[in-house]
Amino acid sequence: MTAQHAGPSDDARRPTEVGHAGPPGDARRPTEAGHAGPPGDARRPTEAGHAGPPGEVRRPTAAGDAGPSGQERRPVKVVAFGGGHGLAASLRALRLCSPRLQVDITAVVTVGDNGGSSGRLRAERDAQLPPGDLRMALAALADDDPAHQTTVRLMQHRFAPVGNPDRRQGATAATPAGDEAGERGEPGQQDEPGQRGQPGQQDEAGAQDEPGQQDEAGARDEPGQRDEAGDGAAAAGGASAGEVGGKDGWGNVDRRIASLGGKHDPLAGHAVGNLLLLGLLELMDDPVEALAHAGKMVGAQGRVLPMASHAVGIEADVRGADPARPGDVVTVRGQHAVAIASGHVEAVRIVPPSPPACQAALDAIRDADWLIFGPGSWYTSVLPHLLVPELAAAIVASPARRLVTMNLAADNETLGLSVAEHLDALHWYLPELRIDVVLADAKWVGEPDPVHHAAEALGARLVLAPLAVADGSPKHDPESLGSALVPLLGPDR
Repeated sequence: MTAQHAGPSDDARRPTEVGHAGPPGDARRPTEAGHAGPPGDARRPTEAGHAGPPGEVRRPTAAGDAGPSGQERRPVKVVAFGGGHGLAASLRALRLCSPRLQVDITAVVTVGDNGGSSGRLRAERDAQLPPGDLRMALAALADDDPAHQTTVRLMQHRFAPVGNPDRRQGATAATPAGDEAGERGEPGQQDEPGQRGQPGQQDEAGAQDEPGQQDEAGARDEPGQRDEAGDGAAAAGGASAGEVGGKDGWGNVDRRIASLGGKHDPLAGHAVGNLLLLGLLELMDDPVEALAHAGKMVGAQGRVLPMASHAVGIEADVRGADPARPGDVVTVRGQHAVAIASGHVEAVRIVPPSPPACQAALDAIRDADWLIFGPGSWYTSVLPHLLVPELAAAIVASPARRLVTMNLAADNETLGLSVAEHLDALHWYLPELRIDVVLADAKWVGEPDPVHHAAEALGARLVLAPLAVADGSPKHDPESLGSALVPLLGPDR
């Protein structure tokens, strides 16, 4: 892929639209996607596709609207796409919309992870689905009941090697197979309630990981690790010694077992929840049923579904991935390798190219009021959903409105890509995709004009709002994100 574009004002809490936004401080409400309207135009969109005459304040009586007097409003049906910390932040934000806005949440999770515990389970147990991102989504949706939160802490607990002075601390820095809070996602995002991130965890700005810590894109920067992109081995497309036989696109999954004092420790680095989900997937014929059972264990306030019925591989064509041939385009196989590859990603794809989509996910997309994409690793968490043909067709055909939440900084796999170019990538991989709202943080988006034009090309309006945590680090704050989503998803939109 060749990227084309580059890309706030500190409005107190309410999101502001960037169109040709008028004078600074103009707080007018967003109008329909792609139509800024004249300065001061306060009309609101009515039902999808019907703007109505200027000044008309008729609201839709569907999702989130009270409708006629006495009529009980129904929840807004939202489908959120992604994986790892980015999706978890989005899910927590949606939960925090209540009680201001009742939301019926469905998480559709990418299934390409081959790093850390998930990668080992794919390699050693031929796991139907990589469990790490699914586990994180379940934890993000768990209710606040103390018993359920204890179950969440159990699922998030990661086994440290035998002999660790305090095994309760998990395996983050103690084993090369360990990643602290989950397989992938928005780096630096705070983990589940009651769980503290390790010092040195990578965030969106690129802060360095602990040795063995898995970073935002799903990569674990392990000392001495060799991957297809880093050492040129099999980078041109051949199988490497670490590649799983017969599983094209998996790349180098981590087969290593942690050891201490010469003794192997096969549990070290595994999250309890990953093993639990693996067991449920093996016990039940249907992954949707398995995930529903796990959801009941944590009191999940929503559903978690996989984007496909079985694991997929991710591979990319990367220019400059092989330092010995900086001008050449080489094929990098496996989500982990793509996430840490140096160079410029020219194209990304999934293997097989047409995996069976999860039918429950297709049904949720069809019935949704809103589809939300991001934040998260663009090439390995967000875009893979657009590469599953059945899923992509359902997204395009859905009558739902569509919102994209932008990252607060580039990750390794999109290093050098501007905010506008992130939006260009959506169009590149699914030209039929139309977006209604692009939500970005005013302080992190940079110059808004290029982002506005890229959003407008997708049919969307750009809305700027404070989304980051208060300490200034590039991490989405679920409460701030939830506050920004309420007026966009609800009847006040």
